[in-house]
Amino acid sequence: MSDAILVDIQGHVAIVTMNNPPANTWTRDSLEALADLVHELNANKDVYSMIITGQGEKFFSAGADLKLFADGNKQVAADMSTAFGRAFETLSQFRGLSIAAINGYSMGGGLEVALACDLRIAEEQALMALPEAAVGLLPCAGGTQNLAWLVGEGWAKRMILCGERVTAEQAQNIGLVEAVAETGGALAMAKEWAQNAERQSPTSIAACKRLIQTARKEPMFVGMGYERDEFVRLFDTNDQTEGVQAFLEKRKPEWTNS
Repeated sequence: MSDAILVDIQGHVAIVTMNNPPANTWTRDSLEALADLVHELNANKDVYSMIITGQGEKFFSAGADLKLFADGNKQVAADMSTAFGRAFETLSQFRGLSIAAINGYSMGGGLEVALACDLRIAEEQALMALPEAAVGLLPCAGGTQNLAWLVGEGWAKRMILCGERVTAEQAQNIGLVEAVAETGGALAMAKEWAQNAERQSPTSIAACKRLIQTARKEPMFVGMGYERDEFVRLFDTNDQTEGVQAFLEKRKPEWTNS
């Protein structure tokens, strides 16, 4: 695992820290490390949730280092866009709950990694933007798609076409983040959310997440059919039996993620 991507598994929660000071910028190696890590976590049945945050007090992540693109090399651009796409699309397919604890500036690819998560918590001092067009580029790691899905076309265009930065409060008001935490408090709040998710069956969470994300690409009537199929499929799991029995026996369920 790259030193730029740190992981600490605490109980059923994997805490992933972007660690490339001073601004936690992405490199091809760190992007590949993130994708590989998500695959590893998907294979670890003891991990139910993942939190991603930034090292230090100022930056969540400033995205890519623009020096990579200074000479206009199209092959470098192609390689980096592919690495960004693979990493963040893999993150979005993490089977459990993923939470971005945004602890500072979240710019470009630093915001796009948060957009690839299920939920986002921003600390009150955080600023968020997709400023790529100001330097002749564009968000190529899901930004144009995920941002518009979350906040609507109007605010996506304000942020991408007009280059607007949004504060944590604005981000919550437009639906970009689900909560605002005090400075230094995003990680603790994310851990609390992850612990709340542990009350749910991890196999149910995985199925529900697949269904919710299906709504982005399939008509509602198709998703409703998938919903019924996934419901029946849960009866092949141990967690379904355990969940119902625990409820009837008035005790806490013991999930096995199987």
